[in-house]
Amino acid sequence: MTQRITVIDYGMGNLRSVAKAVEHVAAGNDEVLVTDDPELILASDRVVFPGQGAARDCMAAISDHHLNRAVLDAAQSKPFLGICMGQQVLLEFSEENNGTELMGLIEGRVRRFPGGTAPDGEALKIPHMGWNQVHQGYDHPLWAGIGQDSRFYFVHSYYVDPEQQALVAATTDYGVRFASAIADRNLFAVQFHPEKSADAGLQLLRNFISWNPT
Repeated sequence: MTQRITVIDYGMGNLRSVAKAVEHVAAGNDEVLVTDDPELILASDRVVFPGQGAARDCMAAISDHHLNRAVLDAAQSKPFLGICMGQQVLLEFSEENNGTELMGLIEGRVRRFPGGTAPDGEALKIPHMGWNQVHQGYDHPLWAGIGQDSRFYFVHSYYVDPEQQALVAATTDYGVRFASAIADRNLFAVQFHPEKSADAGLQLLRNFISWNPT
């Protein structure tokens, strides 16, 4: 079956690498579209919501592109994958920039890493940047074919802290144990970058393309 997979373009995020990774794992007759058109986003079969940068800048860009309603509607109505800042802005509030109101789809806050030291005594640098293990919290279709504690690529200084811990689909340790993936019905969102995470990341994208949440 032919399907349209849309990557939301609001002017922030490494859209080319995300789109190329999705195209790499998509079926030959699938369409991968990068767009900021709300109507096209809502007409799509699946939606990928990437992002990077500061929370306040991302929220301003989403508003400037008139995408607030389209993002919220898509996140509640069709298979939806949030990546990095595309995960964080789904929550209510970020500590970044002395406080930034977010989209409010998921109850909770985005917190700054406290720093500290690793088990070997080395100082933990902020941002958290590089490869780290992702510990799956339960059996979810997007983890199919991905081993427990597989390593994914991260670049971030803040992490999500949802109020409902039942939404936490995976955790990662970096001074604190934080939610590196959250899931709620048709929504799955990750702090890491699957498009930069080699075979494990491509497998997650492949799973997303075939995922049929009930």
